[in-house]
Amino acid sequence: MKETEEVLEKYRKAGKILSEVRAEAAKKVVEGASLLSVAEFAESLIREKGGEPAFPVNISRNDEAAHSTPSVNDTAVFGKDMVKLDIGVHIDGYIADTAVTVDLSGNPELVKAAEKALSDAIAIIHAGANTTDIGGAIEDAITSFGYKPIINLTGHGLEQYIQHAPPAIPNKRMPHGVTIEDGDIIAIEPFATDGAGKIHDAGNAEIYHIVSEKPVRHPSARALLQKIGTYKTLPFAKRWLGENIDFAMVQLVKANIIRPYPILKEIKGGLISQAEHTVIVTQDGCEVITR
Repeated sequence: MKETEEVLEKYRKAGKILSEVRAEAAKKVVEGASLLSVAEFAESLIREKGGEPAFPVNISRNDEAAHSTPSVNDTAVFGKDMVKLDIGVHIDGYIADTAVTVDLSGNPELVKAAEKALSDAIAIIHAGANTTDIGGAIEDAITSFGYKPIINLTGHGLEQYIQHAPPAIPNKRMPHGVTIEDGDIIAIEPFATDGAGKIHDAGNAEIYHIVSEKPVRHPSARALLQKIGTYKTLPFAKRWLGENIDFAMVQLVKANIIRPYPILKEIKGGLISQAEHTVIVTQDGCEVITR
């Protein structure tokens, strides 16, 4: 869908804030630093700069690919980890999404594989390009380093208050794809691994989103749902909601009003790197708004 210039400016503003926050947050990822302090720093900086987090800062380490964010009293610190920072900003629901790998593990080639895949994909994006060709460029770049793409994760479109919209951008060459159009807002998101190339659900969820709106009986659950409603359809962190909320959270999950995002891990325990930018597709290329 072709957006108005006013809407595109909101995407660009979100992207500019995000670029600055990504750079500052990445500097905080050092051995011994707490994961919670980095997440809270990035989310606070987003707000200071005039945006809102589009989702909780994801801090995924080693074999984790996505959906890992610290809990409210998290004491975990960085060790010799491969750290993925995945951060989103929205302005009135218009989202920019980016990710960077900070390598404390001593595997620079794996980081380069995801970064090369991202740059090669961006280089061939234009109105009329096919998603299977973009996926092929990602796969070719990653395999040229001797690694595998994560084939059951994809890049994605972005729409107002919708973090994952069509089209899906595969991380490998697919038999069939879709044509991207002038004005599409797309997050290109390669993941490279030295493992099997697939992820599965694992670990306790700290990120949730609303999936339906319906009455809920218990007063504490009603009160919590009112608070959650401010995030609309965007993901939120359990730690954003305060303490002593476990009972109310359970009631909302049981009622299928909110749903968790489980942590995603590599099925063979392989290390994972990630790189991501958000682009606006144009007739002859694309505008990278998170660079």
